[in-house]
Amino acid sequence: MTSDDSALYPSASVRWLTLLSICVATFLMPMSMSAVNVALPAIAEDLNADAVLVSWIPTMNLLGAIALQLPAGRIADMIGRKKVFLAGLLLFALSSFAIILIEHIYWLLLMRLLQGISGAMVFGTGMAIVSQVFANHGRGMALGLTSTSVYLGLTCGPPIGGWLTEAWDWHAVFLAPLPLAVLCTILVGIHVRETERQADQRLDWIGSLLFIAASSLFFVGLSELPALAGGLLALAGLALLGAFIYQQERSPYPLIRLRRMVNNQVFFRSIQASFFMYAANYPLQFMLSLYLQYIRGLSPAEAGELMLLQAMMMAILAPLAGRLSDHFEPRIPATLGCLLFAAGFVILALLEQDSSMTQVVIALLVMGTGFGLFSSPNNNGALSVVPTDKLSIASSLLNISRTLGNMLGMAVVVFLFNLLIGNAQLVPEQFPALIRLLEIAFALCAGYALMAAWRSWSRGKVR
Repeated sequence: MTSDDSALYPSASVRWLTLLSICVATFLMPMSMSAVNVALPAIAEDLNADAVLVSWIPTMNLLGAIALQLPAGRIADMIGRKKVFLAGLLLFALSSFAIILIEHIYWLLLMRLLQGISGAMVFGTGMAIVSQVFANHGRGMALGLTSTSVYLGLTCGPPIGGWLTEAWDWHAVFLAPLPLAVLCTILVGIHVRETERQADQRLDWIGSLLFIAASSLFFVGLSELPALAGGLLALAGLALLGAFIYQQERSPYPLIRLRRMVNNQVFFRSIQASFFMYAANYPLQFMLSLYLQYIRGLSPAEAGELMLLQAMMMAILAPLAGRLSDHFEPRIPATLGCLLFAAGFVILALLEQDSSMTQVVIALLVMGTGFGLFSSPNNNGALSVVPTDKLSIASSLLNISRTLGNMLGMAVVVFLFNLLIGNAQLVPEQFPALIRLLEIAFALCAGYALMAAWRSWSRGKVR
């Protein structure tokens, strides 16, 4: 932190109120995202939407988030992080309020895209603000609490969404977060200080459009696999990504200097570790839900309550692990977390149709511990080697690595389903094939976590 930054946040109370402001927003966004998933059947019935269009409701949110991550981070570094953060909150509030006017599924998809863009603006600046404010005052602990707010939002979303949908209707799922969004806007407006504007910088419009097009085509293509059209779209996205990389090395005001990022070993390998860990983590709830409900006969509520064990461990350990990374090399707890996460997947890969539920509980506790040890130290290690004026773009890159990891993990699972089960319904005759599929998927996820451990440890020392 520079001396100017210290003057902006002179007291501990101001720093913690700033952190509270960010945590409210980082709780609100994932809570709203996961709550909507529970309301999908009600939305489909009310808007007469088919299964394909309904599946795009969560997908459009992710699409908006990844496509605008880099431009949002770059704009925040140019004009000020507080402005972009507040603009993201305002866009989220307006798009949520507009839901009451919607009478067709296509308008709802547009609102979900706007909410994804608002998430890119908030998450692309939130971690950067926290990292700057707490640079000399326990940054790891502060980033850990930010991560905890995300986990709590994801955990609280489904029960909140289910209760609101049953008590009122699906519109309430979108409208309920509005008071919290207003509170967050007030807190940010009062307590967050604006960063210095970089008047000598310009936005790379060509690079921004190339990145938006590349990420959108690749994302949509992955979601359509294994259809031929999906493969062609994904390849087109990769081609445009190559054009983006080429253009960035020649732009006078690039979104990112890719060569400089690759040469920054600590940051680049932290991003790689994040990518592999989220590729392992994202399909977990989906796969375990299938095992618990189809193979073991648990109800959705029972399966959901059991899977909360992992989220609870992550939420408890994230701030503690962040504090550890303030005193020890971040790669130590982060790498240990990756190894524990891999061990949890090995336990799950050994599940059989009549395995003890204790085996599932142990696996979830081990994995919750592992991910809790990984997330905050990895973020702390990555952001601690980034100049203050580049924190927003660095925060955006971390978010992109997570989203791309999510996409890869889920795309591989969908491919396995098409390969081993196809369009057949999941009836008892298909359970042996489902068990085999889950064994392969869990083993692959263990491999992702081991790759993350390798990249985490090889990043080297921060201090």
